[in-house]
Amino acid sequence: MQANLSNITIVLKGPKFPGNVGSAARCAMNMGLSKMIVVGNRNLDDEAVRQMATHVAKDIVNGIRHFDTLDEALAGFTWIVGTTARQGSGRGPVVTPRRMAETIVGLSQDNEIALLFGPEDTGLTNDDLRFCQTLVTIPTVGFKSLNLSHAVMVLCYELLVARMDPSTPAVGKLASSRELEGMYIQLKATLQAIGFLNPENPDYWMMHIRRLFARTTLFAREVKILRGICRQIEWYGDHKVRRSDPPGEEAPGSLRAGRSQGKEA
Repeated sequence: MQANLSNITIVLKGPKFPGNVGSAARCAMNMGLSKMIVVGNRNLDDEAVRQMATHVAKDIVNGIRHFDTLDEALAGFTWIVGTTARQGSGRGPVVTPRRMAETIVGLSQDNEIALLFGPEDTGLTNDDLRFCQTLVTIPTVGFKSLNLSHAVMVLCYELLVARMDPSTPAVGKLASSRELEGMYIQLKATLQAIGFLNPENPDYWMMHIRRLFARTTLFAREVKILRGICRQIEWYGDHKVRRSDPPGEEAPGSLRAGRSQGKEA
């Protein structure tokens, strides 16, 4: 089984140079991908984009969709692959392009996949990467930075040649990014309400919770179940407050205790 390339979209966040957008479009077309989104920077020189894309990728360039924010651009996707040259605890585990492609083959049969690339000078931020279920680093020798279009080519090539055992079942339709973001917002509010999150740095712990869920595949019905659990916890907290608890006492397992936790190095 091959990846369903028609369900895969290149997403460029804040590209600085129109030539890189055109080159990325040409790389995508050469590898069988046909859809591209540009987030921000609506002032790119269209003619410069077309010159680098050449006639080969004119259909991709003509079909580029523009969005002002990343959450709007990614709302309809069910699996998002983020690219990063930097690694660390705030970025979670990363995989190689080949390992990523092997995973995407099955997912792409019934899901819309986004390959997300950041600006040429800074790359994707930690806040950008919170949307991603998979993080990819392209192995290099020495200098880690690659030209944007080169990075696009590497990932697209691996997707083109990746194969999956035909006896392995496809994953099925997953929850969309919009549905997942709604769940994370509600989950954060619930965990804050019950005193589980360290109020000094709640987003640090939410990042780890996001990584936990990213290691699995959540369907829309499962997201609804988790949100229902949050609503029930909130209702219970409003109606069943334990008056016997001493004021200010932290519940066992709370991340509020130990103020040194949750601070990034």
